[in-house]
Amino acid sequence: MTKHTLQTVQLPCYGIKVTLTGDRGGSISSDLKEADTEENRDYNAAIDGIEAMILAHAIAGIDITTPAYVEGIETAVEAVGNNI
Repeated sequence: MTKHTLQTVQLPCYGIKVTLTGDRGGSISSDLKEADTEENRDYNAAIDGIEAMILAHAIAGIDITTPAYVEGIETAVEAVGNNI
């Protein structure tokens, strides 16, 4: 059985925390989602998409800690807020 090492990355925005399991898996958490209400459904769905992309990039080996990547996250979240 292969032993996997957990790696946790805390980003400097929105409380985003990515945990990689080392077996091409992982999890993500953040402070981005609003209360689970009908009014917030579309916003939360868009945030799910952003979080899924961040996690996929991290699993693929992209350095999600670079200033440019973090700025991209902030821009995407702002766009969601402005359009939903």
